[in-house]
Amino acid sequence: MSKTAETRRPEPGATAVDPSRWKALVFIALAQLMVVLDATIVNIALPSAQQDLGISDGNKQWVITAYALAFGGLLLFGGRIADLWGRKRTFVTGLIGFAAASAIGGAANGEGVLLGARALQGVFGALLAPAALSLLAVTFTDAKERAKAFGIFGAIAGGGGAVGLILGGFLTEYLDWRWTFFVNIPFAIVAALGAYFVIREPAEGRNRSALDIPGVVLSTLGLVSLVYGFTRAESDGWSDATTISLFVAAVVLLAAFVAVESRVKAPLLPLRVVTNRNRAGVYLSLGLAIIGMFGLFLFLTYYLQVVEGYSPVKTGFAFMPMIVGMITGSTQIGARLMTRVPPRYLMGPGFLVASVGMLLLTQLEIGSSYTGLILPAELLLGLGMGTAFMPAMALATHGIEPRDAGVASAMVNTSQQVGGAIGTALLNTIAASATTAYVASHAATATNAQLLELQALVAGFSSAIWWAVGILLVASAIAVTLINTGRPGTSSVASGSGAEGAEDEIKMPVAMH
Repeated sequence: MSKTAETRRPEPGATAVDPSRWKALVFIALAQLMVVLDATIVNIALPSAQQDLGISDGNKQWVITAYALAFGGLLLFGGRIADLWGRKRTFVTGLIGFAAASAIGGAANGEGVLLGARALQGVFGALLAPAALSLLAVTFTDAKERAKAFGIFGAIAGGGGAVGLILGGFLTEYLDWRWTFFVNIPFAIVAALGAYFVIREPAEGRNRSALDIPGVVLSTLGLVSLVYGFTRAESDGWSDATTISLFVAAVVLLAAFVAVESRVKAPLLPLRVVTNRNRAGVYLSLGLAIIGMFGLFLFLTYYLQVVEGYSPVKTGFAFMPMIVGMITGSTQIGARLMTRVPPRYLMGPGFLVASVGMLLLTQLEIGSSYTGLILPAELLLGLGMGTAFMPAMALATHGIEPRDAGVASAMVNTSQQVGGAIGTALLNTIAASATTAYVASHAATATNAQLLELQALVAGFSSAIWWAVGILLVASAIAVTLINTGRPGTSSVASGSGAEGAEDEIKMPVAMH
């Protein structure tokens, strides 16, 4: 690193530069990779685990759902715990707990133990994820350095899911499904030891207020109802009585949560965090983009394995162009331009480029060329998402007071979790309906039942991917219209009490315009 970068003074009001900040980034990024990997790595291993432990078809979805409910439901609580208890302490505790839960999952001798371990992973992941992002926000106080740090973090947050598919395929095919759990243990131990000895959290960033118990209960129950409602919609349909009840409960509970937060002295989620125009734009556009991303992971995985007959390992490696695109977009485009252009000029075009990549995938047919169609589509998706994710991650904590950094970071993860749940349910339902309609309209003229089934599957994928294209376009439009801040050249975490107000009015330093 250049001498200039090392000696560069932090912005006024920012914390002093931590000389170990780049070492800290390694361990923060390693923990983030582990959490993101776990969202997809178990998917590949699920058929093997189901057979080995005798899990019924009706219960197999709970291996995924138990993690999603605990993680999504407790994220706001985890973010506030990080603010109250200390981000470093929360981060290390989350890592140790995640390692223990992974060990239990890998050693599971029955369905109940595996489901319990997945729920525990979700609980500790909800502590770990917001603590990781908020540590990054308070550790890097210089604009250019923060751009590089968030570039690396954004690439991992976006591309980690695809890495999970590769690693999950390799471990399942050549070792055993249990290793998709055991692999977390070395990740967690190395990250926890590194964090304990290297990370230095600014002392003045702690939130000393009391914990908002009603807010914790209402937000957790509301988010669990919302995520589970979408899970039920996927399996039992949108008109199912339980599905509708869950959505009604989610609306009532979350409305009550907002009412409570506007009145209590020390809210779990200060409304100033989400009512700020720029952060609202980030949370909305990011959540929508994640819905679109699920169009890629979900249907391309099925297409490659079921239609084209790829092995799990080959399927994982087929996602490599997207990872390359994601890393390039995040570290070479987003990080280089973030201090030069306003975030909306990276996020809007980024989501637009991703939508073009998704548009290519609507042309999928049986026997489509990987190099001619899938590879360029993945590259465009990766480049677009990487370019957009990077400023989104940075802007989500930009101008936030240190005492709110954890809960602001939790909102980023919450928008991703809810987006993922919506994406899975919505796009799966659309695909299933289109597949059924295709079979009904072509059954009379079909001569090969197996071929008809595959053609119907691809037709279903294509219909759902068209929706994903539209959703990405909406994400692009929201990013361009809602986000109106200048270049984020101030520190990512303000320390003065007036930081929020100044940011709300977009009173940036002259050098940033």
